[in-house]
Amino acid sequence: MSIRVFRGERRLTPEVMIRAYSVGIFPMAVARDDPTIQWVAPMMRGILPLDGFHVPRRLRRTVRQAPFEVTFDTAFAQTIAACAAPRPRESETWINSAIRTVFEELHDRKLAHSVECWQHGRLVGGLYGLALGAAFFGESMFSTVTDASKVALVHLVARLRYGGFHLLDAQFLTEHLTQFGCVEVPAAVYQTMLRRAVAASASFHSSLPDGVAAGALSSVLRQSITQTS
Repeated sequence: MSIRVFRGERRLTPEVMIRAYSVGIFPMAVARDDPTIQWVAPMMRGILPLDGFHVPRRLRRTVRQAPFEVTFDTAFAQTIAACAAPRPRESETWINSAIRTVFEELHDRKLAHSVECWQHGRLVGGLYGLALGAAFFGESMFSTVTDASKVALVHLVARLRYGGFHLLDAQFLTEHLTQFGCVEVPAAVYQTMLRRAVAASASFHSSLPDGVAAGALSSVLRQSITQTS
């Protein structure tokens, strides 16, 4: 993984974050309990194409069965805290208290958003990210029940497509994301995509009528069937 890292002591504020993300740089802590922040700019950027998003067959079936109650922006602090928590196979994460705090401030400004999956009243999966113009920067996801974070991602894509977003930035290409059609693009290509997306307008729509939300979700699932037929 080839990345450029910029070190800086500047305090994280919403204004600093907005400027950084708008030019393709994002912060990562050295460790969950380490206050040190690194500013990262991958040489190859992971992108989830909104018009080419793929939902694997088994996951399409799970989404249709609706085993989770899916909500948006109802438990942002809980979601980012769960994303920051140690995981069974990963004792360390890159989300420290400063990153959590600034994202909660961005959420208060209606720029950072979360998707939550609930089961029997318990938060079991979700994700969060930042929206600037028509660009959405996916930050992290978590799951304590099988497929919960994947279902959250499918609902996110449906919401972004309905809201007119152009770019879903996944930061890095991972094996987990390849099943959804994630691709890598060079930094120069990404910068062009980013400038166009940030300059455009879109709306996250934290609340949609049930029929509209269901229609947006069905569109994403139908597209995946077409892609694999």
